[in-house]
Amino acid sequence: MVAPGSVTSRLGSVFPFLLVLVDLQYEGAECGVNADVEKHLELGKKLLAAGQLADALSQFHAAVDGDPDNYIAYYRRATVFLAMGKSKAALPDLTKVIELKMDFTAARLQRGHLLLKQGKLDEAEDDFKKVLKSNPSENEEKEAQSQLLKSDEMQRLRSQALDAFASSDYPAAIIFLDKILEVCVWDAELRELRAECFIKEGEPRKAISDLKAASKLKNDNTEAFYKISTLYYQLGDHELSLSEVRECLKLDQDHKRCFAHYKQVKKLNKLIESAEELIRDGRYTDATSKYESVMNMEPSVSEYTVRSKERICHCFSKDEKPVEAIRVCSEVLQMEPDNVNALKDRAEAYLIEEMYDEAIQDYETAQEHNENDQQIREGLEKAQRLLKQSQKRDYYKILGVKRNAKKQEIIKAYRKLALQWHPDNFQNEEEKKKAEKKFIDIAAAKEVLSDPEMRKKFDDGEDPLDAESQQGGGGSPFHRSWNSWQGFNPFSSGGPFRFKFHFN
Repeated sequence: MVAPGSVTSRLGSVFPFLLVLVDLQYEGAECGVNADVEKHLELGKKLLAAGQLADALSQFHAAVDGDPDNYIAYYRRATVFLAMGKSKAALPDLTKVIELKMDFTAARLQRGHLLLKQGKLDEAEDDFKKVLKSNPSENEEKEAQSQLLKSDEMQRLRSQALDAFASSDYPAAIIFLDKILEVCVWDAELRELRAECFIKEGEPRKAISDLKAASKLKNDNTEAFYKISTLYYQLGDHELSLSEVRECLKLDQDHKRCFAHYKQVKKLNKLIESAEELIRDGRYTDATSKYESVMNMEPSVSEYTVRSKERICHCFSKDEKPVEAIRVCSEVLQMEPDNVNALKDRAEAYLIEEMYDEAIQDYETAQEHNENDQQIREGLEKAQRLLKQSQKRDYYKILGVKRNAKKQEIIKAYRKLALQWHPDNFQNEEEKKKAEKKFIDIAAAKEVLSDPEMRKKFDDGEDPLDAESQQGGGGSPFHRSWNSWQGFNPFSSGGPFRFKFHFN
């Protein structure tokens, strides 16, 4: 009996007549085998039942070598090949079994199954018809009749698929081919035909899937590798394109189309790798130039234009060139409104330009498409803090400098404004009070923006001189008075208390 759940039992559920091998008893007299061959056969059968396929295969190899005319050895080895998913290796063994024992209907029926899966319908039908003529068992007769009907149906569908393809009715051809390939799963030609239909219908990824299967089902299938490579190239996946065209050249190093395509893809791949290395090194201007070269090299492939502009947008954003970043990112988003990378980079550029509402909108849109992205979440929180902060006191605006201003620019702006608004310049009491408030703000701005740690806090949306911001509420946001700034030398780079500074 076959143990439920055993390897043989599972095989039997797929190939019903493989169970015959368990019941095949060693017939020494009929097969004329010696004791060693018998030992290999029995041990191989036990190993197969235990699921130890590689070990079982070794035993059956030894049995075939010991007795090349032993049909049981070939049949059992074929069974192991099938269990290992190696149908190509199993087919010659089944053919050998039939040559050695013409009335072995189980082997012929099994070969018919494999031929049907390979799409060799005429050969499969021949096997099924011969099974019916060879005094089969009731189960074998029923199975052969069923498979013969199925083969006839596949013949009809194949004819319809070819007619639909010839008349350019690709959707109909795909429907017919879908049905055939449910049965003829190992038919490389039909998969290649369906791939052509998918290409015509603008579904390249489905075509790639069929072509990859065809490249495994047919030996030395350089054409499949070439087509896969060109499809990946059109999709903008230059790395996979390069990998596939190399497979083509491994099979035929003189393949003209593969070699020409290889040179093109390799050149493009080198450009993109160089650009990405420059980005990692922070050399954004040089990286931008490289990606412009990519667009010039492949103007006909829109995917490379979009991807190049996406990376140029990123370079401008990281290089703190917000105007250029917003322009290029917007071009990308016109082509791909849901491009998360472009949304994030444009949002960062909007922050530099102090366009907080626009930045928040971009971050929120990006978050809708990738809610688990921590960078988006942190960027949105920062934009919201900066919007709130902008409604209070903005040290950059007070000094009239950009957010990416260098320290020298900040000090220069401060000195100019400090001279202009020093309260000693004003005699009118109302004007003096206004100047005092202005001067306090100018001095506070200089204090925050000239200190790297305080400036970072402010850039992150937190006012280091705001007691409410620091402590979560309470206290006055402007905790410095005019008196605390008296004696402050605006031309000093040190602390505020130096000497009384008067203007005549």
